Amino acid sequence: MARAPLLQVNEISLTFGGDPVFENMSLVVQTGDRLALVGRNGSGKSTLMKVMAGLVEADNGEVIVGPGVSVGYMEQDPDLTGFETLGDFASHGLDPSEMYKVERAGEGLKFDPARPVSTASGGERRRAALARLMASEPELMLLDEPTNHLDIEAIRWLEDELKTTRAAFVIISHDRAFLRELTRATLWVDRGVVRRQEIGFGGFEAWRDQMWEEEDMQRHKLNRKIKAEARWAVEGISARRKRNQGRVRALQDLRAERASQITRQGTAAMALEAGPKSGRKVVEAIGITKAFGDKSILRPFDITIQRGDRIALVGPNGVGKTTLLNMLIGKEQPDCGEIKLGTNLEIALFDQARAQLDGDMTLWDSLTGDPEMRVSGKADQILVRGMPKHVVGYLKEFLFDEGQARAPVRSLSGGEKARLLLAKIMARSSNMLVLDEPTNDLDVETLDLMQELLSTYDGTVLLVSHDRDFLDRVAATTIAMEGDGKATVYAGGWTDYLAQRQQDDFDQSVIAKAKAGAKGEKPKAAAQAGLSFTEKHRLEALPAEIKRLEAEIAKLEELMSDPALYTDNPVKFQKATDALIERNDKLQDAEAEWLMLEEKAEG
Repeated sequence: MARAPLLQVNEISLTFGGDPVFENMSLVVQTGDRLALVGRNGSGKSTLMKVMAGLVEADNGEVIVGPGVSVGYMEQDPDLTGFETLGDFASHGLDPSEMYKVERAGEGLKFDPARPVSTASGGERRRAALARLMASEPELMLLDEPTNHLDIEAIRWLEDELKTTRAAFVIISHDRAFLRELTRATLWVDRGVVRRQEIGFGGFEAWRDQMWEEEDMQRHKLNRKIKAEARWAVEGISARRKRNQGRVRALQDLRAERASQITRQGTAAMALEAGPKSGRKVVEAIGITKAFGDKSILRPFDITIQRGDRIALVGPNGVGKTTLLNMLIGKEQPDCGEIKLGTNLEIALFDQARAQLDGDMTLWDSLTGDPEMRVSGKADQILVRGMPKHVVGYLKEFLFDEGQARAPVRSLSGGEKARLLLAKIMARSSNMLVLDEPTNDLDVETLDLMQELLSTYDGTVLLVSHDRDFLDRVAATTIAMEGDGKATVYAGGWTDYLAQRQQDDFDQSVIAKAKAGAKGEKPKAAAQAGLSFTEKHRLEALPAEIKRLEAEIAKLEELMSDPALYTDNPVKFQKATDALIERNDKLQDAEAEWLMLEEKAEG
């Protein structure tokens, strides 16, 4: 006998501020379901999940939870009022004999149960809420952006837990790698309708594009039919009025059908404009170190960042990624060593904490009050890449409606705040983008557009992210910070870094043995005795730089192998061509420099 569904949503309707969010929406969650809940920012995903959890009541319809079924919900902003510590909150409702579950989740998710709620960060509160949900082991888990504020190690721990759980779950997440790994079916929220497809997120984008193509075809057929019927009406309706009133009414019905169709929300009209070119060498770090008390953040570290590089910083939370990022752009000074910034730098910063946004300001004032965007004598206009533009028109390009212009920033969702910050950054030209956790809360379509923009951006990109898919698509070099001050440069993105790290110990062993045999096992220190301190560090850094350049060249060659690129996007083709020439020149220079220093070291 088939089991009853865990949860049913039957013909619910919900309206916020006069606009319908859902109308007559229905869905079913069965035992064993592993569902991705996807849709554009603002489509109502989080609201629907709150309805499923019983936290928001629909105007009409009903939500039915199966007999004896426990439903657990992890929200984006948990309320910890009344609890002294994170552990008190996470263990609430558990039998004392089950406390080990909270401790285990605390280790995997990296939060301290003894941390007072009053001093806990937003990320720590979210991790405590996730630990509470995992420890309670409900039959149905509703997870709203569970990977936000988790580092990659914690994300992989959560993946492993969800892979082995017997519970059903519904996940909202921007992390494509996470969704691909875990989901078996997809719920797609689009213009107030939920569609279900029995494929995991890995097949969602192809399914979505197919649905949109079919919709466009039906709309085209409807428009052609209306055009034909309208022509018939104009050419002789007066002579046929009595006999053809039914056909006239049918034409009116067709027009009403077209008027009732809800058009798809477009993608944000993002654009990045690189300012004047920076110098060829953007940043040079020589032997830099950093420590906070007894905690070593960075041991002597060297890197040379050239114009056009795409560099990602990865590692556990608290390891010092943002600290290193700030040192590389001159916002923070190293304890030892030297950082040389290149010439003509114009830096645009997307900060993790969204500190550039004031929650009490309206969206309008957030843009018009920015000194770099203000247009003298024009209260309703802002400067966008040097040209005046009406503030509401610019907000619409980032998918905000006119009614939101005077709303406070604090009323925005996480994804909307990220889009507003991107609007501020992209209004001005730059030649160096610094992105600290830019992917949090953004929908798939906006992430796609951001990746496309970064691929053609003429400037330099420094990036901190825990989104493995985004790292693979954007980064050409990865700085891995693994704790205790260790930072290592690898060529490529996240997947490339993992593969190289697995081989790194073996490769270093082989190289050491080969050099020892060629030089009669002379100590390395003696071999490099003829080098200055700076040259010694440069010789050690060059192999990683050469690997990185080779990886970038391979990616550019792959991009240019598309025969349609030149005809479909000649500007992108030309930029890729210029970048390929520049990378080849830099590779030749790096190889020549390595040979020169190696010969000098050998005396």
